[in-house]
Amino acid sequence: MRERGGKITRRSFARQGSLAMAAGFLTPFPAGAVRPAPGERVAMFQEESARGVICLICPNECTLKDGELSDCRNRIARKSKLYTMAYGNPCAVNIDPVEKKPLYHFLPGTTAFSIATAGCNLACLNCQNWTISQTSPDKTRNYDMPPEKVVTGAAEGGCRSIAYTYSEPVTFYEYVYETAKLARAAGIKNIMVSNGYINREPLKQLCRYIDGANIDLKAFSDSTYLKLTGGKLQPVLDSLRTYRDEGVWLEITNLVVPGWTDKPDEIKRMCGWLAENGFTGTPLHFSRFQPQYKLEHIPPTPAGILNRAAEIARSEGMKYIYIGNLPGTGNDDTICPSCGKKVVDRSGFRIVSQSLTGGRCSCGTAIPGVWN
Repeated sequence: MRERGGKITRRSFARQGSLAMAAGFLTPFPAGAVRPAPGERVAMFQEESARGVICLICPNECTLKDGELSDCRNRIARKSKLYTMAYGNPCAVNIDPVEKKPLYHFLPGTTAFSIATAGCNLACLNCQNWTISQTSPDKTRNYDMPPEKVVTGAAEGGCRSIAYTYSEPVTFYEYVYETAKLARAAGIKNIMVSNGYINREPLKQLCRYIDGANIDLKAFSDSTYLKLTGGKLQPVLDSLRTYRDEGVWLEITNLVVPGWTDKPDEIKRMCGWLAENGFTGTPLHFSRFQPQYKLEHIPPTPAGILNRAAEIARSEGMKYIYIGNLPGTGNDDTICPSCGKKVVDRSGFRIVSQSLTGGRCSCGTAIPGVWN
Protein backbone atom coordinates (compact mmCIF):
# COMPACT_ATOMS: atom_id res chain seq x y z
CA MET A 1 0.00 0.00 0.00
CA ARG A 2 1.44 3.35 -0.97
CA GLU A 3 2.02 5.72 1.91
CA ARG A 4 -0.26 8.70 2.17
CA GLY A 5 0.80 11.84 0.38
CA GLY A 6 0.00 15.41 1.26
CA LYS A 7 0.83 18.91 0.20
CA ILE A 8 3.49 20.69 2.17
CA THR A 9 2.38 23.28 4.70
CA ARG A 10 4.09 26.15 6.49
CA ARG A 11 3.43 24.37 9.75
CA SER A 12 5.11 21.13 8.65
CA PHE A 13 8.18 22.99 7.45
CA ALA A 14 8.29 25.12 10.57
CA ARG A 15 8.55 21.93 12.60
CA GLN A 16 11.63 21.09 10.57
CA GLY A 17 13.12 24.57 10.96
CA SER A 18 12.72 25.34 7.25
CA LEU A 19 9.91 27.86 7.02
CA ALA A 20 11.95 30.30 4.95
CA MET A 21 12.83 27.58 2.49
CA ALA A 22 9.19 26.60 2.15
CA ALA A 23 8.13 30.15 1.42
CA GLY A 24 10.87 30.67 -1.12
CA PHE A 25 10.81 27.42 -3.03
CA LEU A 26 7.20 26.35 -3.30
CA THR A 27 5.23 28.48 -5.70
CA PRO A 28 1.91 26.79 -6.51
CA PHE A 29 0.23 27.39 -9.82
CA PRO A 30 -3.45 26.59 -10.24
CA ALA A 31 -4.90 23.38 -11.58
CA GLY A 32 -5.45 23.47 -15.32
CA ALA A 33 -2.90 26.23 -15.91
CA VAL A 34 -0.23 25.91 -18.55
CA ARG A 35 2.91 25.21 -16.58
CA PRO A 36 5.81 27.61 -17.14
CA ALA A 37 9.50 26.61 -17.30
CA PRO A 38 10.88 24.03 -16.91
CA GLY A 39 7.84 22.85 -18.86
CA GLU A 40 7.42 19.54 -20.61
CA ARG A 41 10.52 17.52 -21.35
CA VAL A 42 11.31 15.04 -24.07
CA ALA A 43 10.74 11.61 -22.56
CA MET A 44 13.49 9.05 -22.19
CA PHE A 45 13.15 5.51 -23.57
CA GLN A 46 10.88 6.02 -26.54
CA GLU A 47 10.74 4.53 -30.02
CA GLU A 48 8.93 5.51 -33.20
CA SER A 49 6.83 2.98 -35.07
CA ALA A 50 4.34 2.95 -37.92
CA ARG A 51 1.54 2.85 -35.33
CA GLY A 52 2.83 5.78 -33.27
CA VAL A 53 5.49 6.55 -30.68
CA ILE A 54 6.09 3.78 -28.11
CA CYS A 55 6.92 4.46 -24.47
CA LEU A 56 9.44 1.89 -23.25
CA ILE A 57 9.62 2.90 -19.59
CA CYS A 58 7.23 0.27 -18.25
CA PRO A 59 5.60 -3.00 -19.34
CA ASN A 60 2.48 -1.17 -20.53
CA GLU A 61 4.56 0.06 -23.50
CA CYS A 62 1.86 2.50 -24.60
CA THR A 63 1.77 3.23 -28.34
CA LEU A 64 0.50 6.77 -28.84
CA LYS A 65 -0.58 8.88 -31.77
CA ASP A 66 -0.25 12.66 -31.67
CA GLY A 67 -2.27 14.17 -28.84
CA GLU A 68 -2.84 10.88 -26.99
CA LEU A 69 -1.98 10.36 -23.32
CA SER A 70 -0.26 7.29 -21.91
CA ASP A 71 -1.98 4.96 -19.46
CA CYS A 72 -0.15 6.73 -16.62
CA ARG A 73 -1.66 10.04 -17.80
CA ASN A 74 1.54 12.03 -17.75
CA ARG A 75 3.12 11.26 -21.13
CA ILE A 76 1.84 12.77 -24.35
CA ALA A 77 2.71 12.30 -28.01
CA ARG A 78 3.38 15.39 -30.09
CA LYS A 79 4.64 15.28 -33.69
CA SER A 80 5.72 11.65 -33.31
CA LYS A 81 7.73 12.38 -30.17
CA LEU A 82 6.94 11.52 -26.58
CA TYR A 83 7.01 14.15 -23.84
CA THR A 84 6.69 13.85 -20.08
CA MET A 85 4.25 16.27 -18.47
CA ALA A 86 5.61 15.45 -15.02
CA TYR A 87 8.89 17.31 -14.67
CA GLY A 88 9.50 19.82 -11.90
CA ASN A 89 5.82 20.04 -10.96
CA PRO A 90 5.16 17.93 -7.85
CA CYS A 91 1.65 17.94 -6.42
CA ALA A 92 2.78 16.58 -3.04
CA VAL A 93 5.85 17.63 -1.05
CA ASN A 94 6.53 16.60 2.55
CA ILE A 95 9.25 15.88 5.06
CA ASP A 96 8.61 12.36 6.40
CA PRO A 97 10.30 9.89 8.73
CA VAL A 98 12.06 7.34 6.53
CA GLU A 99 10.16 4.67 8.48
CA LYS A 100 6.97 5.89 6.78
CA LYS A 101 8.13 4.66 3.37
CA PRO A 102 8.36 2.04 5.00
CA LEU A 103 12.13 1.52 5.26
CA TYR A 104 13.22 0.01 8.58
CA HIS A 105 16.81 -0.93 7.75
CA PHE A 106 17.75 2.28 5.96
CA LEU A 107 19.06 5.25 7.97
CA PRO A 108 16.56 4.74 10.82
CA GLY A 109 15.46 7.84 12.66
CA THR A 110 16.24 10.16 9.74
CA THR A 111 13.88 12.14 7.51
CA ALA A 112 13.23 11.94 3.78
CA PHE A 113 12.25 14.87 1.58
CA SER A 114 9.27 13.27 -0.18
CA ILE A 115 7.82 14.31 -3.54
CA ALA A 116 5.24 13.06 -6.03
CA THR A 117 3.65 14.16 -9.27
CA ALA A 118 0.28 13.00 -10.55
CA GLY A 119 0.02 9.70 -12.38
CA CYS A 120 0.45 5.93 -12.05
CA ASN A 121 0.95 3.09 -14.52
CA LEU A 122 -1.34 0.76 -12.54
CA ALA A 123 -4.98 1.18 -11.51
CA CYS A 124 -5.19 -0.46 -8.08
CA LEU A 125 -8.71 -0.82 -6.73
CA ASN A 126 -7.42 -0.15 -3.21
CA CYS A 127 -5.24 2.90 -3.94
CA GLN A 128 -5.17 5.29 -0.98
CA ASN A 129 -3.69 8.13 -3.03
CA TRP A 130 -6.06 7.78 -5.97
CA THR A 131 -6.78 11.53 -6.09
CA ILE A 132 -3.24 12.08 -7.42
CA SER A 133 -2.34 8.67 -8.85
CA GLN A 134 -5.37 8.33 -11.10
CA THR A 135 -5.17 11.74 -12.72
CA SER A 136 -2.70 13.81 -14.75
CA PRO A 137 -0.38 16.72 -13.85
CA ASP A 138 -2.58 19.26 -15.63
CA LYS A 139 -5.42 18.46 -13.21
CA THR A 140 -3.59 18.78 -9.89
CA ARG A 141 -2.46 21.77 -7.90
CA ASN A 142 1.30 21.73 -8.43
CA TYR A 143 4.46 23.41 -7.21
CA ASP A 144 7.26 24.83 -9.31
CA MET A 145 10.11 22.70 -8.03
CA PRO A 146 12.77 21.62 -10.54
CA PRO A 147 15.44 19.09 -9.48
CA GLU A 148 17.89 21.61 -8.06
CA LYS A 149 15.21 23.04 -5.75
CA VAL A 150 14.31 19.55 -4.53
CA VAL A 151 17.94 18.90 -3.59
CA THR A 152 18.32 22.30 -1.92
CA GLY A 153 15.05 21.78 -0.07
CA ALA A 154 16.21 18.40 1.21
CA ALA A 155 19.51 19.84 2.40
CA GLU A 156 17.93 22.83 4.13
CA GLY A 157 15.27 20.60 5.66
CA GLY A 158 17.97 18.44 7.29
CA CYS A 159 16.93 15.37 5.28
CA ARG A 160 19.40 12.55 4.65
CA SER A 161 17.43 11.35 1.64
CA ILE A 162 14.91 12.22 -1.06
CA ALA A 163 11.97 9.84 -1.51
CA TYR A 164 10.07 9.55 -4.78
CA THR A 165 6.77 8.32 -3.47
CA TYR A 166 2.99 8.69 -2.87
CA SER A 167 1.91 8.13 -6.52
CA GLU A 168 4.25 6.15 -8.82
CA PRO A 169 7.77 7.46 -9.47
CA VAL A 170 8.23 5.22 -12.52
CA THR A 171 5.81 7.53 -14.32
CA PHE A 172 7.82 10.66 -13.49
CA TYR A 173 11.03 8.87 -14.40
CA GLU A 174 12.88 11.82 -15.96
CA TYR A 175 12.21 14.03 -12.95
CA VAL A 176 13.44 11.27 -10.61
CA TYR A 177 16.50 10.58 -12.74
CA GLU A 178 17.72 14.18 -12.95
CA THR A 179 16.95 14.91 -9.30
CA ALA A 180 18.67 11.72 -8.13
CA LYS A 181 21.84 12.59 -10.04
CA LEU A 182 22.03 15.99 -8.38
CA ALA A 183 21.24 14.51 -4.97
CA ARG A 184 23.97 11.89 -5.31
CA ALA A 185 26.49 14.64 -6.11
CA ALA A 186 25.32 16.53 -3.00
CA GLY A 187 25.69 13.52 -0.72
CA ILE A 188 21.94 13.00 -0.30
CA LYS A 189 20.57 9.50 -0.75
CA ASN A 190 17.67 8.58 -3.06
CA ILE A 191 14.70 6.32 -2.31
CA MET A 192 12.15 4.77 -4.64
CA VAL A 193 8.76 3.85 -3.15
CA SER A 194 7.31 2.05 -6.11
CA ASN A 195 5.13 -0.68 -7.53
CA GLY A 196 8.18 -2.02 -9.36
CA TYR A 197 6.35 -1.95 -12.68
CA ILE A 198 9.23 -0.87 -14.88
CA ASN A 199 11.24 -2.36 -17.74
CA ARG A 200 14.72 -3.69 -17.02
CA GLU A 201 16.86 -1.21 -18.98
CA PRO A 202 15.27 1.96 -17.58
CA LEU A 203 15.51 0.46 -14.11
CA LYS A 204 19.18 -0.46 -14.49
CA GLN A 205 19.98 3.08 -15.60
CA LEU A 206 18.03 4.57 -12.69
CA CYS A 207 19.71 2.27 -10.17
CA ARG A 208 22.99 4.09 -10.75
CA TYR A 209 21.61 6.83 -8.50
CA ILE A 210 19.10 5.04 -6.25
CA ASP A 211 20.25 3.95 -2.79
CA GLY A 212 17.12 2.39 -1.30
CA ALA A 213 13.72 1.14 -2.42
CA ASN A 214 10.51 -0.23 -1.03
CA ILE A 215 8.62 -2.21 -3.64
CA ASP A 216 4.96 -3.19 -3.41
CA LEU A 217 4.60 -6.88 -4.20
CA LYS A 218 0.85 -6.60 -4.44
CA ALA A 219 -0.12 -10.24 -4.97
CA PHE A 220 1.40 -13.54 -5.98
CA SER A 221 -0.92 -14.74 -8.72
CA ASP A 222 -1.32 -13.40 -12.22
CA SER A 223 -5.10 -13.37 -12.02
CA THR A 224 -5.16 -11.39 -8.76
CA TYR A 225 -2.56 -8.94 -10.03
CA LEU A 226 -4.60 -8.28 -13.15
CA LYS A 227 -7.93 -7.87 -11.35
CA LEU A 228 -6.58 -5.83 -8.45
CA THR A 229 -4.09 -3.60 -10.27
CA GLY A 230 -4.45 -4.01 -14.04
CA GLY A 231 -0.83 -5.19 -14.20
CA LYS A 232 1.20 -8.41 -14.29
CA LEU A 233 3.25 -10.18 -11.64
CA GLN A 234 6.39 -11.18 -13.56
CA PRO A 235 7.71 -7.67 -14.29
CA VAL A 236 7.64 -6.90 -10.56
CA LEU A 237 9.55 -10.08 -9.72
CA ASP A 238 12.10 -9.14 -12.38
CA SER A 239 12.43 -5.68 -10.82
CA LEU A 240 13.10 -7.14 -7.37
CA ARG A 241 16.02 -9.11 -8.79
CA THR A 242 17.31 -6.07 -10.68
CA TYR A 243 17.25 -3.78 -7.64
CA ARG A 244 19.13 -6.40 -5.64
CA ASP A 245 21.64 -7.16 -8.39
CA GLU A 246 22.34 -3.45 -8.91
CA GLY A 247 23.19 -3.00 -5.23
CA VAL A 248 20.15 -0.99 -4.14
CA TRP A 249 19.00 -1.59 -0.55
CA LEU A 250 15.59 -3.24 -0.90
CA GLU A 251 12.57 -3.74 1.32
CA ILE A 252 9.28 -5.30 0.21
CA THR A 253 5.69 -4.50 1.17
CA ASN A 254 2.75 -6.85 0.75
CA LEU A 255 -0.66 -5.34 1.47
CA VAL A 256 -2.92 -8.08 2.85
CA VAL A 257 -6.38 -7.35 1.40
CA PRO A 258 -9.20 -9.54 2.76
CA GLY A 259 -10.63 -11.75 0.04
CA TRP A 260 -7.87 -10.74 -2.38
CA THR A 261 -4.35 -11.34 -1.08
CA ASP A 262 -4.95 -13.02 2.29
CA LYS A 263 -4.90 -16.65 1.14
CA PRO A 264 -2.32 -18.64 3.16
CA ASP A 265 -1.24 -20.74 0.18
CA GLU A 266 -0.55 -17.63 -1.90
CA ILE A 267 1.40 -16.00 0.94
CA LYS A 268 3.37 -19.23 1.32
CA ARG A 269 4.22 -19.30 -2.41
CA MET A 270 5.27 -15.66 -2.31
CA CYS A 271 7.57 -16.17 0.68
CA GLY A 272 8.91 -19.41 -0.81
CA TRP A 273 9.81 -17.56 -4.01
CA LEU A 274 11.54 -14.82 -2.04
CA ALA A 275 13.56 -17.37 -0.07
CA GLU A 276 14.50 -19.38 -3.15
CA ASN A 277 15.66 -16.23 -4.93
CA GLY A 278 17.95 -14.97 -2.17
CA PHE A 279 15.71 -12.48 -0.35
CA THR A 280 15.65 -14.08 3.12
CA GLY A 281 17.55 -11.09 4.56
CA THR A 282 15.28 -8.58 2.84
CA PRO A 283 12.78 -6.94 5.23
CA LEU A 284 9.22 -7.97 4.39
CA HIS A 285 6.42 -5.66 5.50
CA PHE A 286 2.92 -7.12 5.71
CA SER A 287 0.60 -4.12 5.74
CA ARG A 288 -2.93 -3.97 7.09
CA PHE A 289 -5.53 -2.96 4.52
CA GLN A 290 -7.87 -0.09 5.31
CA PRO A 291 -11.03 0.50 3.23
CA GLN A 292 -10.03 2.72 0.30
CA TYR A 293 -11.11 3.91 -3.13
CA LYS A 294 -13.04 1.14 -4.94
CA LEU A 295 -12.73 -1.34 -2.06
CA GLU A 296 -14.40 0.78 0.61
CA HIS A 297 -16.86 -2.05 1.26
CA ILE A 298 -14.10 -4.40 2.49
CA PRO A 299 -13.27 -4.28 6.23
CA PRO A 300 -9.73 -3.81 7.58
CA THR A 301 -7.51 -6.86 7.66
CA PRO A 302 -8.00 -8.84 10.90
CA ALA A 303 -4.92 -8.94 13.12
CA GLY A 304 -5.03 -12.73 13.14
CA ILE A 305 -4.56 -12.91 9.39
CA LEU A 306 -1.56 -10.59 9.55
CA ASN A 307 0.02 -12.61 12.34
CA ARG A 308 -0.58 -15.78 10.35
CA ALA A 309 1.13 -14.21 7.33
CA ALA A 310 4.15 -13.41 9.50
CA GLU A 311 4.26 -17.00 10.78
CA ILE A 312 4.22 -18.33 7.22
CA ALA A 313 7.03 -15.97 6.24
CA ARG A 314 9.16 -17.19 9.16
CA SER A 315 8.51 -20.81 8.28
CA GLU A 316 9.74 -20.11 4.74
CA GLY A 317 13.00 -18.62 6.05
CA MET A 318 12.33 -14.87 5.97
CA LYS A 319 14.36 -13.25 8.76
CA TYR A 320 13.00 -9.72 9.09
CA ILE A 321 9.21 -9.52 9.11
CA TYR A 322 7.15 -6.49 10.04
CA ILE A 323 3.43 -5.77 10.28
CA GLY A 324 2.36 -2.26 9.32
CA ASN A 325 -0.79 -0.28 10.15
CA LEU A 326 -1.27 -2.35 13.33
CA PRO A 327 0.15 -0.19 16.14
CA GLY A 328 0.95 -1.30 19.66
CA THR A 329 1.80 -4.92 18.86
CA GLY A 330 5.61 -4.82 18.77
CA ASN A 331 5.58 -6.11 15.21
CA ASP A 332 7.61 -3.13 14.02
CA ASP A 333 10.74 -3.88 16.09
CA THR A 334 13.90 -5.33 14.55
CA ILE A 335 14.91 -8.60 16.19
CA CYS A 336 18.30 -10.28 15.80
CA PRO A 337 17.61 -13.65 14.11
CA SER A 338 20.52 -15.28 15.97
CA CYS A 339 20.01 -14.35 19.63
CA GLY A 340 16.50 -12.89 19.62
CA LYS A 341 17.57 -9.54 21.02
CA LYS A 342 15.59 -6.43 20.08
CA VAL A 343 18.16 -4.30 18.25
CA VAL A 344 15.83 -1.52 17.07
CA ASP A 345 12.85 -0.55 19.23
CA ARG A 346 10.17 1.39 17.34
CA SER A 347 6.97 3.09 18.33
CA GLY A 348 5.09 3.93 15.16
CA PHE A 349 7.50 5.89 12.99
CA ARG A 350 9.68 6.85 15.99
CA ILE A 351 12.91 5.12 17.01
CA VAL A 352 12.81 4.52 20.77
CA SER A 353 16.25 2.92 20.96
CA GLN A 354 18.86 1.25 18.78
CA SER A 355 21.65 -1.04 19.99
CA LEU A 356 23.46 -1.84 16.75
CA THR A 357 27.19 -1.18 16.56
CA GLY A 358 28.55 -1.01 13.05
CA GLY A 359 25.38 -2.73 11.85
CA ARG A 360 25.91 -5.66 14.23
CA CYS A 361 24.02 -7.03 17.20
CA SER A 362 25.93 -7.42 20.47
CA CYS A 363 26.11 -11.15 19.71
CA GLY A 364 28.15 -10.34 16.60
CA THR A 365 25.45 -11.04 14.01
CA ALA A 366 25.42 -8.60 11.09
CA ILE A 367 21.98 -7.10 10.53
CA PRO A 368 21.66 -6.22 6.83
CA GLY A 369 20.81 -2.63 6.01
CA VAL A 370 22.15 0.88 5.55
CA TRP A 371 22.78 2.03 9.09
CA ASN A 372 25.19 4.96 8.68
